[in-house]
Amino acid sequence: MSSLNPSFATIRVRHDDDIYFLQIHRPDAGNAINAQLVDEMTQALIEFESQAKVVVLEGLPEVFCSGADFKELQTRFDSGEAPEQDPGPLYDLWYRLASGPYITVAHVRGRVNAGGVGFVAACDVVLSDDKASFSLSELLFGLMPACVLPFLIRRIGAVKANYMTLMTMPITAQLAERWGLVDGCEADSDNLLRKQLLRLRRLGKAGIRRYKRYAGELGDDLKVAKSRALQANREVFTDPDNLRSIARYVKTGKFPWEG
Repeated sequence: MSSLNPSFATIRVRHDDDIYFLQIHRPDAGNAINAQLVDEMTQALIEFESQAKVVVLEGLPEVFCSGADFKELQTRFDSGEAPEQDPGPLYDLWYRLASGPYITVAHVRGRVNAGGVGFVAACDVVLSDDKASFSLSELLFGLMPACVLPFLIRRIGAVKANYMTLMTMPITAQLAERWGLVDGCEADSDNLLRKQLLRLRRLGKAGIRRYKRYAGELGDDLKVAKSRALQANREVFTDPDNLRSIARYVKTGKFPWEG
């Protein structure tokens, strides 16, 4: 198994023939999403296009991805920097996972929150261990999963996506499997992944490319939703009250409703 591009700071990449592995690797930040992570993941996926039949997206054993990097937002807020960040590249990254000329497999262990659910929902196949959990915590801070929802609704439907958004609490891997967010769930997810990859190896690169292009042409919902999703994301992430609540949470651990 060969390693690729050791210069990446937020991800680790390797490949086994035409199976490519992309691991989110920000252990000191709970695998949170920042601009560098989005840039490096996008670069890696572009590099994979010509050779990869399957791209396996992984996190860390205890946390797959915790969502936006609140500490980074708090630092910018405290320093008086402009709070707005462009959500477009992250949406485009998820769209690339959904529509790229390879099969994308999310291998989920541990906690998945907020934008982490976007990575999961964008993938073609989702496999998890039985201890994984999935949550959308945005509304606790006056935010909303604006960019996540088009991908999540495509996976589990509007009613269940609405429930996850409003309740903000984690759902188990078993419930996520019943709802369709997860395709397979076992205690030994490494073995589950191995079995699925043995099957996927049989597919040809040309067939995968044609199928993914055709599947994308059947419905352009993700493209149609993009402009509204970005507008809603910018609105909540530039609200001073929301940013003040986030900064306070990072410093004190207190949620907005606590005194």
